[in-house]
Amino acid sequence: MESLAVRWRHSFLYLALIYAVLYFLHTNLVLDRRPIRLKKWPDLPLRFRHDGTFKILQVADMHYGTGLLTRCRDVLPSQFDHCSDLNTTRFLKTMIQLEKPDFIAFTGDNIFGPSTADAAESLLRAFGPVMESGLPWAAVLGNHDQESTMTREELMYFISLMDYSLSQINPPSKGLYNVNGGMMTAIDGFGNYNLSVYGAPGSHLANSSILNLFFLDSGDRETVQGIRTYGWIKESQLHWLRSVSQGLQGQNQEVKYITETLPVALSPALAFFHIPVPEVRHLYYQKIIGQFREGVACSSVNSGVLKTLVSIKDVKAVFIGHDHNNDFCGNLEGIWFCYGGGFGYHGYGRAGFSRRARVILAELRKGDKAWMGVERIKTWKRLDDENLSKIDEQVLWELQPSR
Repeated sequence: MESLAVRWRHSFLYLALIYAVLYFLHTNLVLDRRPIRLKKWPDLPLRFRHDGTFKILQVADMHYGTGLLTRCRDVLPSQFDHCSDLNTTRFLKTMIQLEKPDFIAFTGDNIFGPSTADAAESLLRAFGPVMESGLPWAAVLGNHDQESTMTREELMYFISLMDYSLSQINPPSKGLYNVNGGMMTAIDGFGNYNLSVYGAPGSHLANSSILNLFFLDSGDRETVQGIRTYGWIKESQLHWLRSVSQGLQGQNQEVKYITETLPVALSPALAFFHIPVPEVRHLYYQKIIGQFREGVACSSVNSGVLKTLVSIKDVKAVFIGHDHNNDFCGNLEGIWFCYGGGFGYHGYGRAGFSRRARVILAELRKGDKAWMGVERIKTWKRLDDENLSKIDEQVLWELQPSR
């Protein structure tokens, strides 16, 4: 029989072991002594510059993989050996330095899911240059982002938490109303939200929203009557869009009061989503600015997006991606639909066809003593060639003076 002293010694050693394990967990695993890191926010609200301009850089279809080890697609043989996702990173940094945008809009397929085993890491690398710049930015999803380790909801949640991101998972439920005026419990998709751009500092409209930016989730893939097709913007999203637009138009009446007798039209809006609407196909037979190089890959379902945009009257242009070789702007019932053109080097394209980005510039009307509302919206593209060529500059919308 063990003596009492031996049993006490064993008990002491056992307790000492437990204490050592707990101490190890406490100091090495459980408590991280690094300071808590908070998300960095840009200066808000978004607003026009002192010179009366607000510039947006559209980045469509980065198709980012893992970085250096992810090879380029559809480039010249002389480029292939030294071409990777880092070319996409370099192009984004160059565009930020060259154009000095006030805001950057990423219109989907930001990462290419099948080429990465860690969606979060790919997102951090893809959006790295814009986070380093400190510029405000926002994103929607395409049809490839969720093909890795995160769902669409998780992706938008993660993107919304990234530095300087103004992206939102969805609008607050308190702002959702159905067509009959009752509350809606949900909205389809993830990444439906709007952002307001305020007037120039020191102007009568410095505290008023004078340009609105709508972001919509166009989905990924759907099955309709047993046939696979691309996603589309659903009725719940269109209800939300009408509701928000109506509320913004109500605020526009206040803008008219502030400016008294000066002519102020309905504050214009721009929309951003990934997959084109079916009517974009009709532009093949119409005058466009840019190139129509491939068929429009859209849903077989026409949910009435164009009809809704025409009815709310404030959206002047829509910016899309998805079809990398198309980079044109065309007008459908008074609304311009503009492709961004393929930006990323891991996305498909054409050898010898430069990757490109779209720039959007809104300009204010100059009053007698201060800047007024938006007078003009222009756009152009930049090519990732040796000259960073600027092409296809055009006016999308211009305020018509009241008679």
